[in-house]
Amino acid sequence: MRPQSPRPARPAGLPPKADLVVVGAGTVGLAHAAEAAARGQSVVVVERDPRPLGASVRGDGHAAVTTQDGIALACALATRERWLKLGREAGFWVRQTGSVVVARTDAELAVLDDLVAMRDGDAVLLDAAGVQEKAPLACDDVVGGVLLPLDVRLEPRESVPALAAWLAERPGVDVAWSTAVHTLEPGSGCTLARTSRGEIVAKRVVVAVGHDLDRLFPDAVADADVRRAHRQWLRVTAPGAVDAATEALPAVLGGSAMLHHPTFGHSPALVDVRERLRTRSPGVLDAGVHLAFTSRADGSFVVGSARTPDAVAPYRSEAADAALLAEARMLLGADLRVLERWSSSGLEPATPARLGRRAVGLPPGGPFVVAEPLPGVRAVAVLSGLGTTTAHGLAARVLDTLL
Repeated sequence: MRPQSPRPARPAGLPPKADLVVVGAGTVGLAHAAEAAARGQSVVVVERDPRPLGASVRGDGHAAVTTQDGIALACALATRERWLKLGREAGFWVRQTGSVVVARTDAELAVLDDLVAMRDGDAVLLDAAGVQEKAPLACDDVVGGVLLPLDVRLEPRESVPALAAWLAERPGVDVAWSTAVHTLEPGSGCTLARTSRGEIVAKRVVVAVGHDLDRLFPDAVADADVRRAHRQWLRVTAPGAVDAATEALPAVLGGSAMLHHPTFGHSPALVDVRERLRTRSPGVLDAGVHLAFTSRADGSFVVGSARTPDAVAPYRSEAADAALLAEARMLLGADLRVLERWSSSGLEPATPARLGRRAVGLPPGGPFVVAEPLPGVRAVAVLSGLGTTTAHGLAARVLDTLL
């Protein structure tokens, strides 16, 4: 008879069972862990990396609340409140700075005027002087803009690790770093999670591993009609702009960002915005530039983002960086100096029809993948880099159907 293979030793603090096992300690996974803990559930978060390293800490930390639509807007409003509460409790920086969307053409201003009409009281139209008062711009062709006061900002490189550390100190919550999940085996009313550091019997499991969901549950991703996408980011200094370290400045969005937020799509004038970009800056459309920047305490700005062409990924595209920098220079000034370059990976809709598909337990539409690949298991992902914006509101809805 063959001897049984020895089981991996269980490290101190890794419990043998839990109400909920969360696979992935990024923004989406931690949102589910925080929500479950708030409901009195025991939780184990399992993360293969030694600290947060994925897309959650590679964005700009802007929760773009007001530019969402439908279920995404409902999740964003709930997430906003949750971030402000968690920032106070866990001790990380988060502020209701709002955001400013800048219009440099009459067509862009018309889109913003339609947004103000849709978001009664939650969007304030600005003239050119009002934009300059709110935002650190070095251009003189601004015709107006809009202030979105509900938007919040945080520092993802600090807030995600801080939230994980705070959760690990809560009664009934464990966070296991450098721990890979090998298999999930459904049983009678529970799931056995076999990990590199031992086994955990879970009543329920949430798998929130971002773009790697297509490796674990390829059928669920294929059914959701989404695909992997790679985005490029920059951190720059802007000598001509307001000193970012002196105050909590709002996030700033340029005209190209209007093509990437669902609420702007309701405006008939968006067609003119797209056509002008096609004529003036075809590289912006080719690279899928979504111009937005946020200030940092050291006086620099995080500028994002541009799409890496599939033929180039996983390597960076110099053309995409050049298009992103060209758009940023129009708002921040020509003397930009790049301090850092990095990329992030995520899932995005593969076709426009994706927007009408239904996720498990959620109304149709929305930038979400929520699937049930195994009994008692939810595979969860937020599309298009909207985890910071919607994760906590989504977690509450997912757990309503799971716990």
